[in-house]
Amino acid sequence: MNHLDDQPHVTLLCRDDTSVGVRFGDRSAPDGYCVQYAVDLWAPGMTARLDGAVAWVRGSDLAPFLAGLAEDFRGWDGERTWQTHDGDLTVTAVHRSGGHTGLTWTLRPWRLSAGGWSASATTWLEAGEGMRSFAADIGHFLAWEPAHP
Repeated sequence: MNHLDDQPHVTLLCRDDTSVGVRFGDRSAPDGYCVQYAVDLWAPGMTARLDGAVAWVRGSDLAPFLAGLAEDFRGWDGERTWQTHDGDLTVTAVHRSGGHTGLTWTLRPWRLSAGGWSASATTWLEAGEGMRSFAADIGHFLAWEPAHP
């Protein structure tokens, strides 16, 4: 977990090209049922931002998906995909020889609106400890609960 200006966030830079990355930040918990957050995505010549992604407190979310990938560090065939309930964030995972996992992050805000857009970038990380650490950081970030007065 990284801290920038005392605002919790999680950043993942691609191990093959550190000019490619994804950042989770600007989280809030408007009620006791979900955590909202923003996702920033960048690669050479491209930046994109998704505001208002939602992680439900009781549901299958990103952290368990990533933890499952870490458990399967020896690899798998094909792709594995996860997306938010409304489909504005999708993650597609592949495994390559040498013990690396590729995560393709696709942002699709307003996907049902005229003029909607999407942006994708792929980050590569070590399939074992790198993925396990990233999954733990995301789990901690999404489990945040607001302070009660």
